[in-house]
Amino acid sequence: MGELICSTKLIGKQYLWLSDTDSTNSVIRRLLRDGTTLEPGDDCGRLIEGTPLEGLVVIADHQSAGRGRSGHDWDTESGMGLAISVLLQPEVNDESLSIVTLVSALAVARALKQTCGIQSKIKWPNDLVCRGRKVCGILTELEIIGNSKSIILGVGINVNQKSFPRELDDKATSLFIETGKAVDREELMKQFAESLEYYYSIFLKTGDMSALIDEYNDLLINNDREVRVLDPSENITGIAKGIDKQGHLLVETEDGVMHSIYAGEVSVRGLYGYV
Repeated sequence: MGELICSTKLIGKQYLWLSDTDSTNSVIRRLLRDGTTLEPGDDCGRLIEGTPLEGLVVIADHQSAGRGRSGHDWDTESGMGLAISVLLQPEVNDESLSIVTLVSALAVARALKQTCGIQSKIKWPNDLVCRGRKVCGILTELEIIGNSKSIILGVGINVNQKSFPRELDDKATSLFIETGKAVDREELMKQFAESLEYYYSIFLKTGDMSALIDEYNDLLINNDREVRVLDPSENITGIAKGIDKQGHLLVETEDGVMHSIYAGEVSVRGLYGYV
């Protein structure tokens, strides 16, 4: 169990570090819906009475009912990973809300590099990858209460796991596996909070990815590789050409048509079993 001490003005000034929970995203959702004042008890936290909840960070040592994209379950082994949720309430148009996922991916990439020297890559829109294996997943959920819109940003990082089940051996990795050393989860959390505040503040100024597009495309593992997009309306196979300022993935098909992908499952040849 840790204490979150960082130099941010918003992200993590209020936090809950829980030993066990169902889902960190659900903890924030209950706070928004019920207005419940949580008593951390044996857990560590800081909630400031009368202060807006934006920037609240919830961290769990063990998460039993976490969610990934497409309804996949994600369980966090106690003390091994980081299950993080952040409450954000950006005043941007609805079309720009999904960009928070991309902004948070940049923050995770920076935090991994600063904490343990790992240069990860981003798989659009919500994974971070090391040596072709997933080290982090991101899930953003929109919560609407009355006229108020909130984004619950969920981030799961594989930190000190030494192994994974056989079926995940070629798909998942951890910071311990990549470095051969145990990683300080409190330091990683601090670096993530500070990095998220940095990128989030840039996003708020522009309302899009225009100021971050070059940095994002430099880290995009999809770039110039064959991708397969599974979309409810159509399946597309082509070469990824980076993102546009709205965060959409640009995919050029054999006929020379450039498609702007804003949603759907995207497989990258050479990753996660796509050959």
